[in-house]
Amino acid sequence: MNEKNISALEVQNRDAIRTLGQKSGVDIHSCYQCGKCSAGCPMAANMDLLPRQIIRYLQLGLLEDALNAKSPWVCASCHTCSARCPHEVEIAELMKAVRLEADRRRIRPVRTVSLFTRIYVKQIRWYGRSHELTMTALYNIGSGRVLQNFGFLPNMLAGGKLAILPDLTKNRKGVRKLIENCEKEAAKR
Repeated sequence: MNEKNISALEVQNRDAIRTLGQKSGVDIHSCYQCGKCSAGCPMAANMDLLPRQIIRYLQLGLLEDALNAKSPWVCASCHTCSARCPHEVEIAELMKAVRLEADRRRIRPVRTVSLFTRIYVKQIRWYGRSHELTMTALYNIGSGRVLQNFGFLPNMLAGGKLAILPDLTKNRKGVRKLIENCEKEAAKR
């Protein structure tokens, strides 16, 4: 890692980090780095920075490093970290706030997570519910792995585990309106 003047970074990023804390309801300085959050995280093996490291980066004013980390995007939001924290720091909420801020700034270190979300919402708009075959096909095409898991398709179809055509929700218009309302609320943040 390149040398950084942490004092200057803390001042430069103080307001943005304070806003992240307010949005998530987390006082990042109440974390004393015990590591229980990271030890219990079921997604830790897939993270580039552990949950406690994300908090530490924010404590040190290293906002850009936290926003460019893959970890907030990998976070399953299961709240195991928050439940294990002896100071009741809502780490999962902080990870969500970091992810939303990164997305707002168009920083997407894990491109496929954003792709997955867009495709998922798109198919909910179309059908009113998810459809595994559509989801998988669009995700594989969008991620550049067109034939990933293709070998499973014949057996899944033959075994009745996968429907070729989606079931349509009767009130798709209501579902679309619900999604639009959620998007309007998210845009306010």
